[in-house]
Amino acid sequence: MTETNKNPTNNSKIWLFWLTVGIVFFVFIYLIRGILLPFVLGALIAYFLDPAADKLEKYKVSRSLATAIITLSFFAILTLVSLLIIPTVFSQLSDLLKDFPTYFVDMETKYEEKISGWIGTLPADYVESIKTAANNFSGIMLKFVGDMAGGLFQSGMAIINILSLILITPVIAFYLLRDWDVITAQFHSLLPRKHEQTIREQMAIIDATLAGFIRGQINVCLFLGVFYAIGLSVVGLKFGILIGMLTGILAIIPYAGLLFSMAIGLTVAFFQFGTWEGMLPVLIVFVIGQVIEGNFVTPKLVGEKVGLHPAWIIFGLLAGAALFGFVGVLIAIPVTAVIGVLIRFTLSRYLSSKYYSF
Repeated sequence: MTETNKNPTNNSKIWLFWLTVGIVFFVFIYLIRGILLPFVLGALIAYFLDPAADKLEKYKVSRSLATAIITLSFFAILTLVSLLIIPTVFSQLSDLLKDFPTYFVDMETKYEEKISGWIGTLPADYVESIKTAANNFSGIMLKFVGDMAGGLFQSGMAIINILSLILITPVIAFYLLRDWDVITAQFHSLLPRKHEQTIREQMAIIDATLAGFIRGQINVCLFLGVFYAIGLSVVGLKFGILIGMLTGILAIIPYAGLLFSMAIGLTVAFFQFGTWEGMLPVLIVFVIGQVIEGNFVTPKLVGEKVGLHPAWIIFGLLAGAALFGFVGVLIAIPVTAVIGVLIRFTLSRYLSSKYYSF
């Protein structure tokens, strides 16, 4: 009887302990979020490259040598691609920001009669509101872009942080990749002995989910970025490389990323070519890309059983961005994957418990 009475109290203390640890950890991460970017990037890169290091180890290559080869190769390729692409992307981005406000002026000039006829059917106060909004739109757009750029500069793109990304991230990635197995073993040794097996089983599921989604999704984003950049440039779309790379990056956001990029691409095509027929090749590129991505690339590289619902991914990205900014976006997918696995585990325990059958 005494033993039965003690168990609820002990369980409550254990749950209270872990809840306190979790809250303290979250608060700590939130307070140091300004310096996390190179560490988060380094950890993600190490996780992404770990399978390659494991394969080299199978060929009797030491872990340190394998880590050096893989890390140097990765950052050499990344630097080369950046030097080739970034100047073009920034140039096209600058031109797009300059041209975008003029698109609305051109539309007003081209469709003045239709717009005037449509406006003539509206009440006077609505007309005045529309005119005011139209006159202020360009200024609002430029202010928004300026504020966003200023926020990025202050939060993560100041000189010291740029240097930290360039200098610290490769070092963090190297050491984490070299010691990945050691860190994992040490973490396992700290697990509560009573629940070690259960925790390790859930960690294996989490790892499978992350491996299936993150590594696969990065490859999907790279493929789509290259495909759309080449395809849109071939059909003659202005800013084709920029829009193509943007589409690849935003592919991490299910559906919404593609729709946003397609809207930008079709808008540019409409004002560039001036006809609906001119927009057709651009639309065809997006449709072909979506067909290839949905039927071949994603099923092959990501798979269909990673257990991350699109709505859950979007929620995680928005919540991460709101809490931690760009760092939050980077860690959103891993965190949502972990939470998703834990929720499924909790539900399975609940469904097999007396509380469900009560």
